[in-house]
Amino acid sequence: MSVRFLWALLLVLAGCGRQDPVVKLGFVAPLTGDQAPQGQSMRNGAVLALEQAKARGDILPGYRVELVELDDQHSPTQAVAAAKKLAADPDVVAVVGNLNSSCTMPASAIYYQARMLQITPVSSNPQISRQGFDTFYRTCATDDLQGPAAALFVARELGARRVFLLDDMTTYGRGLANEFKKKLRALGAQVLGHEGITQGDKDFTPLLTKIKALAPDLVYFAGMFPEGALLIKQRAEVGLGGRFMGGDGLFDPVLIELATPQAADGIYLTTIGSDVHRIPTAQEFVKAYEARYGSIGAYSAYAYEATSIALWAMQRAGTKDRRAVLAAMKTLHDYPGLFGLQNFDERGDSLIRDIGLFTVKNGKFVFLKTASWD
Repeated sequence: MSVRFLWALLLVLAGCGRQDPVVKLGFVAPLTGDQAPQGQSMRNGAVLALEQAKARGDILPGYRVELVELDDQHSPTQAVAAAKKLAADPDVVAVVGNLNSSCTMPASAIYYQARMLQITPVSSNPQISRQGFDTFYRTCATDDLQGPAAALFVARELGARRVFLLDDMTTYGRGLANEFKKKLRALGAQVLGHEGITQGDKDFTPLLTKIKALAPDLVYFAGMFPEGALLIKQRAEVGLGGRFMGGDGLFDPVLIELATPQAADGIYLTTIGSDVHRIPTAQEFVKAYEARYGSIGAYSAYAYEATSIALWAMQRAGTKDRRAVLAAMKTLHDYPGLFGLQNFDERGDSLIRDIGLFTVKNGKFVFLKTASWD
C-alpha cells in the first residue's frame, strides 16, 4: 500500500467524522431549586421549538444549531454570570431568558453590551424595556397591564373594598404590587397595608394572624408559587377569611399541590396572556407539547414563542454574526405566532397584551376570561 493511498484514506476517514460548525442559542432559567417546575416547563417549550424548526429544514445552512441551557437558580448574581458566559462564547448569537424580572434586568445590560438578541418569555416588569436596550424583546404582557387588570376585577367584580397587599420584594413582586395598588386606590378601594416577605421563608403565620385582625375583604400577593402556596395554606390554618388573589407567578400546578386543593379552592390569579388552550393558532403547539411532556406549564408557550422568533431571526440573518441577527429581528412584522400575529413596539414589548383571569376549582386552574386592564 503506497504512502499516497494511505494519506488519501486518512483524509476520507477524517471527512466522514467531520461535523458542520455549530451556532448556539442560549437559554437561561431556574432549572433547579424551588422554581424549577416553571423553569423546566420553559425549557420544554424551547426544546420543542428548536426540534420543530430543525424538522422543517436548515435554520442556518451549513451549521448545527444547539441550545445552551444554563441554570440561574432565580438568582440575579447567577443570571449575570450566565449572561457573561454566553456573551463570551462567539458561537452564541441570541438568548432566550430569563424567567424572573430580577434576573432579566441585570442580565439585559450584559447582552446589550455584547450586541446579542435577548428575548424573555415571561419577565414582565415594565422597567426592563425602559432601559433603552435595543437588544431586548419579550413575548408576554407587562405588569403595568396585569396589575390594573387585577385591581379592576377585585374592585368591580368581587366588590372588595378593603384589601391587604403582600409581595416578595423582588423586581417582579414589588413592581406588580405597586401597579395593582395604584389602580386599586384610583378605583376607591382601601389599602389596609402593604408588607413584603422574603423568598425562601416558610412560616407566615404571625403575619397572617396580624392581617386577620384587620378583616380584609381580600389579600393580594405578588410573588412566586412556592411562597404563594404556603400563604394560601397557612391562611386557611389561621382562619383568615375573605378572598385571595395573586399574579402570574402563582400559575403552576405545584401551587395547588403544595397549598392543598382544599385551601387553594376559590383563589384568583391573573396571567400575562390568555389561555393557550383557547387560542386557535396555538392548537398544533398544544397537541405536540402535551403528547411529549404532558400538561403545559405556565410559561411553556411563551418560551416556545420566544425561541421560535429567535430562530426566525437567525434564519433571516443567514449568518452567525450577532449584529446581523439583531438587525434581522428589527425587520419582524406580523410574525405568525402562537398568540396571533406577533409584533413588537419600539421598546421590544409585545403588542399582544392579553391578560388572563383564572380561578382554582376542584384542584385545577379554570380560565374565566380575558381581563380588561383599562
